[in-house]
Amino acid sequence: MNWNTLLNPNRFGATENTSNTYDNTRNDFQRDYDRLIFSSPFRRLQNKTQVFPLPGSIFVHNRLTHSLEVSSVGRSLGKNTYRKIQETHPNVNENLLQEIPTIVSAACLAHDMGNPPFGHSGEDAIRNFFSENEASLKSLFDDWEWNDLIRFEGNANALRLLTQQLNGRRKGGYRLSHAVLASIVKYPYSSIAGLKKLGFFKSEASSFKHIAETTGLVELNEMVYCRHPLVYLVEAADDISYQIMDIEDAHKLGILSTNDTIDYLRAFFADETAEHRNRIDSTLKEVSDINEQVAYLRSIAISKLVEDCSSLFIRNIDNILDGQPVKPLIDQLSGAPKNAMDIIAEIAKKQVYQHRHVVEIEIAGFRILYDLLQIFTEAILNPKKSLSKKVISLIPYQFIIESEEPYAKIQSILDFISGMTDVYALDTYRLIKGIELPSL
Repeated sequence: MNWNTLLNPNRFGATENTSNTYDNTRNDFQRDYDRLIFSSPFRRLQNKTQVFPLPGSIFVHNRLTHSLEVSSVGRSLGKNTYRKIQETHPNVNENLLQEIPTIVSAACLAHDMGNPPFGHSGEDAIRNFFSENEASLKSLFDDWEWNDLIRFEGNANALRLLTQQLNGRRKGGYRLSHAVLASIVKYPYSSIAGLKKLGFFKSEASSFKHIAETTGLVELNEMVYCRHPLVYLVEAADDISYQIMDIEDAHKLGILSTNDTIDYLRAFFADETAEHRNRIDSTLKEVSDINEQVAYLRSIAISKLVEDCSSLFIRNIDNILDGQPVKPLIDQLSGAPKNAMDIIAEIAKKQVYQHRHVVEIEIAGFRILYDLLQIFTEAILNPKKSLSKKVISLIPYQFIIESEEPYAKIQSILDFISGMTDVYALDTYRLIKGIELPSL
């Protein structure tokens, strides 16, 4: 693979120049970033759970703030790496190469846009709904389609959301650049490839094949491609952000003590020089606000991880460009950063993700999405029933399709439900279940 092709700025679905007539100051990748920032699906992330229930008096991360922070970290990773790429790959178009930070930052904005309400519990609800109703539903689909449903993946749904043509919309979805779209797909293979994850559904297979071909991704097996190199930076930005920020949120909510949180974050610098550690201690003594102490340690821990992951990316760049499998950058850490990340991951698993409030929202979210799928799936597959007609009338126009294919019908329901915010999903559930009556 080569960078001139990998950084393809052409827009997916566009057959001609679609630049804004009144704006010649932004390039295509900067327009990608702005299109995502101003999009409705991105805005709706503010009302989607990250880990903890949506905030009351204490503000913790939602999908929107998480995505903005991932984008910031991704931009830093891009800046750290592009100059080194410039040194080692002198024949790359400089105008394209210098946009790596923007490409990574834009892809980071979009990395969670396909996730349903209620975090990973929402994904589990979708998968379980289909697998638990195999007896009545599986015969409607071929093997590929069925695997898409029982292995529903938010990352694959993000590609669908960004590229599909909804009713009343233009071809190509958001018409993002091929480079940005390729950088979003964390698992560039289909659900029937026999691998753990998937990055595109059967409905987007031809779209991803086109994206892969235009960016020069290596096809390893049938519908199995190597990753776009910048996926490694997007993945690292996500890993760094959620691991560190979940700990800070847990501290704010009182799940982790201040002393423990500070110890977990200071562990990232255990193998630094005594002078460096003394400077950190001096700052902690100067700052008396405990939340600010944690914020300071969080910021320098992220900075250290950005530096380390940038170096690891450059170290692996030749293998990555050859299409060889490379472990996620965060898994290649060594020394104190590795030990600190391992400790944080274990603490998060035992004390944060199993906390009562987190489990409660997961249970509630699972039940809400499962029941909504049951109601809307029954309606879309049996549209002539009296109740089905009423249920279908609640589906927004852009998700209504003319196809009689069960796979297309079910996907339209998944588009609708996965795009809901937590609050809208809850309100719809209450209304349809008769728990609450609508107000005029």
